[in-house]
Amino acid sequence: QVQLIESGGGLVQAGGSLRLSCAASGLTFSNYQMAWFRQAPGKEREFVAYIRWSGGTTAHADSVKGRFTISRGNAKNTVYLQMNTLKPEDTAVYYCAARRGSTNSFDASLYNYWGQGTQVTVSS
Repeated sequence: QVQLIESGGGLVQAGGSLRLSCAASGLTFSNYQMAWFRQAPGKEREFVAYIRWSGGTTAHADSVKGRFTISRGNAKNTVYLQMNTLKPEDTAVYYCAARRGSTNSFDASLYNYWGQGTQVTVSS
């Protein structure tokens, strides 16, 4: 059974930093693309960043490029999202997701597994 468990969310002031973690179990990482999405109240879920476990290819949404960085743990099945220079508009529930296959995608509907989400709130 695949499980994705996020942690690291919280309340932070604008300009601050947080690091989100996603601990995965029940899947073979080399066959998956791992990603972070977020959803703010009243808005659709949007892509934040992905990483392909095999090879380490990454991509980030334009809205977070230069501020957020997705990475993978060396020894553990963990994906991180380092978030710096946070803005109030980054406030959302952040979800970890996994997609099986050899191509990369920004489309949430193509992801097979999801975590429960972790709340990030940035105050101005």
